[in-house]
Amino acid sequence: MANPSPGNSITLRVAAPSSFTATSELAAAVGAAGAAITALDVTESHHETIVVDVTCNTTDDDHAARVKDALNALDGVTVQHVSDRTFLMHLGGKLEVVPKVALRNRDDLSRAYTPGVARVCMAIAEDPAAARNLTVKRNTIAVLTDGSAVLGLGNIGPAAALPVMEGKAALFKQFANVDAWPVCLDTQDTEEIIMIAKAMAPVYGGINLEDIAAPRCFEIENRLREELDIPVFHDDQHGTAIVTLAALVNALRVVDKKLSEVKIVVSGVGAAGSAIIQLLKAQGAQHIIAAGRSGAIHSGEEYSDEHRSWIAANTNEEGFSGTLHDALKGADVFIGVSAPHVIGEEQVASMADDAIVFAMANPTPEIDPVIASKHAAVVATGRSDFPNQINNVLAFPGFFRGLLDAGASDITPNMLVAAAEAIANRVADDELNASYIIPSVFDPHVAADVAAAVAAAAHANAASAL
Repeated sequence: MANPSPGNSITLRVAAPSSFTATSELAAAVGAAGAAITALDVTESHHETIVVDVTCNTTDDDHAARVKDALNALDGVTVQHVSDRTFLMHLGGKLEVVPKVALRNRDDLSRAYTPGVARVCMAIAEDPAAARNLTVKRNTIAVLTDGSAVLGLGNIGPAAALPVMEGKAALFKQFANVDAWPVCLDTQDTEEIIMIAKAMAPVYGGINLEDIAAPRCFEIENRLREELDIPVFHDDQHGTAIVTLAALVNALRVVDKKLSEVKIVVSGVGAAGSAIIQLLKAQGAQHIIAAGRSGAIHSGEEYSDEHRSWIAANTNEEGFSGTLHDALKGADVFIGVSAPHVIGEEQVASMADDAIVFAMANPTPEIDPVIASKHAAVVATGRSDFPNQINNVLAFPGFFRGLLDAGASDITPNMLVAAAEAIANRVADDELNASYIIPSVFDPHVAADVAAAVAAAAHANAASAL
């Protein structure tokens, strides 16, 4: 399952004999060790030796050590240093603050700061809404986490979550020119998180909640949406749901099936699973079975949390109470947002003809995509090293760009659907196939299309409220 990845890229500085075949021997040794070479550069040349930087992708730290050992085993070769390129990228962090205005002289300073800034402060004091136009608020969001559910790493705390939040902020800027800033809170108390978010809200035009564990994330989002006048969006829920719906719309086009008719099995009923189910229902899905660790969620069981209770009341109309494996028999669609290896080849083989498998647990999916593809017509994952990557970056930058452009204060289901349709529509009819149901995250049109769709939906909501 593990393939060499740019996420585990290393550069080895190697001293080798200055023979005609030296570089080819180095390349052969790295390849024999199972790594993928991406660059090979001679940095020094002497009469008897050369120094070569060998850059390659590995699978993990142990694999990197084996590559080093393979090079050291060559006659006359010494590995002088190994650099982890991912750690190098993170040195000093991935963000900086850059002024938008030049401060060249006293004249500039007098307007950007004292005494001129006092006039702007008083204008906002008299009309607080003016802050949207006269401060960073109009284009700035907070990426807020408590570090309790980070990627596939779990509850690692706020400091360890910071590199992820920095990356998220960089993506906002890169893809939608939204200024975002990490806010990693050293508390996992629901009331404290809500209080802090409300207290800092005047600076921001929106809040992107990130990597907060369920069920706490549900209450935090609901309360902040009720008590703030800026949009609050939990990306693990709604970003995942948007991109999943977009991918499913196109996957169903590939297999010529209708959303309202297919049997969908969802593995995982946490933040992502709950939001996916709600959005699929809003878009017309009729036959959904959701499964947690103990099996299918059904109305014959009582659940302590309101989200599982909602799922029980709004899905699984036949009252199926078996296991995830049993639920997959005859199913058209599997959507996994749960854990590695929860299903196997036998379960995919038991699904309906032209089945769709979205195995999105990261970094290790619910089933090896290669194995799933033996029986399913369309397979998607959350990984970048397989086709059909279901990646939230397709949604959240453009989504917030649209919210900020429209001056929206709330988020509605029709905005989520509009974003999903915009993403799905980026795949043209003549491009669509089983290995291309979702656009690339580097498609330059995605964020703009999503922003326009979300802004249009926000304006339509405002108009209907008049």
